Amino acid sequence: MEFAPVRAVWRRELALYRRYWASTSFAAMTEPTIYLLAFGYGFGSVVGALYGYDYKDFVATGVVATAVLFIGAFGGMFNTFIRRTFQHTYDAMLAAPVDVRELVTAEASWLAVKAGVYGCAPMLVGVAFGLEPSWGMLLVPFIGFLTGLVFALFGVWVSAIVPSINTFDYVITGALTPMFMVAGTFFPVTQLPAWVAAAAQVNPLYHCVELVRGAVFGRLGLDDLGHLGVLAAYAVLMWALAVWKMRARLID
Repeated sequence: MEFAPVRAVWRRELALYRRYWASTSFAAMTEPTIYLLAFGYGFGSVVGALYGYDYKDFVATGVVATAVLFIGAFGGMFNTFIRRTFQHTYDAMLAAPVDVRELVTAEASWLAVKAGVYGCAPMLVGVAFGLEPSWGMLLVPFIGFLTGLVFALFGVWVSAIVPSINTFDYVITGALTPMFMVAGTFFPVTQLPAWVAAAAQVNPLYHCVELVRGAVFGRLGLDDLGHLGVLAAYAVLMWALAVWKMRARLID
């Protein structure tokens, strides 16, 4: 495992990013604005406060995790599948002194950086809508990076096991959507049936939401080390699975 090949892949990603950064940035700012208008002011006019938080602030911090999920997972699934299957980009990369571990690490970490940066967009929009700034907000990009790494690696792994690009519909509907809904984004998981609330504990997005809210509202404590540990464990597991299946697809 060497850093030079990872850096080379990053340079390629940066060259590509310079061509589409405007559309990505537009979506990153527009989507949370729509969520805050629809949920923060729509439901917020009915709900008011929730567990001591203004509902707009509750949504603004929750949508951070949603942005991280979509950037990491969708990029890992679709970009990786297209480059491996249709463009054969990875065949060219592996002809250079780059191995599968370095390739997967570079692709996933690039997406994780994007997730960490763009995941802050909902929080910044929330500040514009009245969310009070805090020093803990400086931790949000790092939380977004770790969560984005989990879902980017998950996407890479999924892209290596599905038979066709249309199969992603099963993953999006059957896995990502439930994660999105059962993560405490728009309502506390404690209000759900007991078995659903228990299932949320193994949802990495739930742990991201808890860390983000703890950081933004200045309520981080020792309990949050558990949330951090869960995300780190998922990252290690997803990296191993992604490297294993990508090696099987590209080499074996």
